[in-house]
Amino acid sequence: MPIIPARLEHSADGVPYSSTFDDIYHSADGALGQAQHVFLAGNALPERWQGREHFVIVETGFGLGLNFLATWAAWRADPQRCKRLHFISCELHPFSTEDLARVHARWPQLAAQADALRAQWPALTPGLHRLHLDNDQVTLTLYFGDAREGLAQLLARADAFYLDGFSPARNPELWSARIFHLLARLAAPGATLATWSVAGEVREGLRRAGFEVRKAAGFGGKRQMLCGILANSETHSQTDEQALPARGHALIVGAGLAGCSMAERLAARGWTIELIDQAAGPANGASGNLAGVLRPLPSLDDNRMSRLTRAGTLHGWAHIARLRARGLAVQADACGVLHLARDGAQAAKMQAVVERLGLPASHLSHVDTDAAARIAGCTVAAGGWWFADSGWVQPPSLCAANLAASGQSLHTHFGRKLAQLERQGGLWHAYDDQHRLIAAAPVVILAAGVGVLELDTGMRLPVVSARGQVSLLPAASASPPRVVVCRGGYVSPEIDGLRCAGATFDVDDSEPALRARDHADNLGKLEAMLPGFTHGLDATALRGRVGFRPASPDRLPMIGALPADGTAAPRAELAGLARQAGLHVLSGYGARGLVWTTLAAESLASALCAEPLPLERDLWEALDPGRFLLRPPRPGRTAE
Repeated sequence: MPIIPARLEHSADGVPYSSTFDDIYHSADGALGQAQHVFLAGNALPERWQGREHFVIVETGFGLGLNFLATWAAWRADPQRCKRLHFISCELHPFSTEDLARVHARWPQLAAQADALRAQWPALTPGLHRLHLDNDQVTLTLYFGDAREGLAQLLARADAFYLDGFSPARNPELWSARIFHLLARLAAPGATLATWSVAGEVREGLRRAGFEVRKAAGFGGKRQMLCGILANSETHSQTDEQALPARGHALIVGAGLAGCSMAERLAARGWTIELIDQAAGPANGASGNLAGVLRPLPSLDDNRMSRLTRAGTLHGWAHIARLRARGLAVQADACGVLHLARDGAQAAKMQAVVERLGLPASHLSHVDTDAAARIAGCTVAAGGWWFADSGWVQPPSLCAANLAASGQSLHTHFGRKLAQLERQGGLWHAYDDQHRLIAAAPVVILAAGVGVLELDTGMRLPVVSARGQVSLLPAASASPPRVVVCRGGYVSPEIDGLRCAGATFDVDDSEPALRARDHADNLGKLEAMLPGFTHGLDATALRGRVGFRPASPDRLPMIGALPADGTAAPRAELAGLARQAGLHVLSGYGARGLVWTTLAAESLASALCAEPLPLERDLWEALDPGRFLLRPPRPGRTAE
């Protein structure tokens, strides 16, 4: 469902107001005071988060973001605060950045937090969006869409709930029995809740869902508010945290996009990383190309591929922005991507997709041939999709920035080929081909691309090796096309005197040398996109690069814990599969390594640390490597 932004309106007394719900966003006595009294004090904060490894708050309505900003400010002011604060909130009608700026100006004491929030404010697209704030110590996860759907999809354990939708009379769906039971499902032992509403149906609904509630003194002119706690549980429980290692230590195999991204995400959480790669440095395999494309793949039904590539693209560009804000150089440009239609039927379908999804035009729009030519700066074969916020990334520079961001937590073992993994005494030991120990750690993450096929992991993943050859074309500075253009293949703008065109996709082809016929194939795709562009280019004289990419049968990556063996009982479910202790995989990225890498690493790091996940439940399950035990792939099926 398209996201319809909220409009900034005001009541007669100047309080932000919604004509859609005919209700105000906060008490006329003051938003900040209400946030502090009702939601913070009502959940016994900051006391309850003190001394914790992490603390998770779930809110039912983000609105202006004042509850989040007040909570963040209270966390910053508390010297005994938890190490990491997670705040999750649902919002059906989010505000634009411009409207947020206007309303946030009312609270200058929160200016620093408000500015940081708006600097990372996501595109108004449906689904989960994760924002990393305050040096990765504060994480805001926003669900844009219906809270009934968002809460059902969350993978999290909440320590506190803020119930702050419009009034039950104006917005009954947000105070329904379904919402209350979803909150109970998400609640950690000892979870508390607070809300300004004391309506009888709210009290009874929460009680039926398993919460004990009581009235307390309200804020301002409201005499009472409601506080609650999950029934039959201790006030404070650290059961989940006690199961985690005090100091995480992981061994990552592979220093391409997958491995380097994983190292940075774990290092941000204080883990020690042992990074192993047989090459002399990072990004020497399939991640070594001059440029790759970071953009989504929409669909008419907004299927899992569509949602995952959109989430991965948005998360990837946000991550690049954070790296650059730290002074780390990533060669990339969100110059825009044109995806041209191959024929009239596809052009009509592309336009229908744009109309059906209703995404912001800054993210996805449809352009005709003339408009596409103006955007590209040269003749194009057709119109199609225009991704204004997408573009190209140089993978080696992203790998280098991720490793630099990992700091002293990272120990590299380059030039060491992993030959064997053995688990002894709760640790995985990595040995080279001379049976010399490389490193040992309780957690192993296999991110070695097609190299995962060479390791005995107890389960043979249905990964195939796909040879990809790109062609490097000479290019004058600022010459067209000025944007990335795709159709069957892709071509980049000029980058350091070259442009990248490609790529071939040949399964089970192990030839490492460049082939003139593959250059000719790339030139043929380029000519079909940009008529006349290849005039004077000789396929036998081109430079290029060959890489081998791990592809999965269903085109989705494999992320998570490996099953203990290669079989599953009849009617087994993912949650019931036995897993190998401490052994995880990042593979199957295929031709979309840039799209998957950052979101995949954040997701697996979150799972390893028992933190809320940045992916919806159905998407996370769709990436589980155990899925192939439950539904074996059809023979011969691979995907580009």
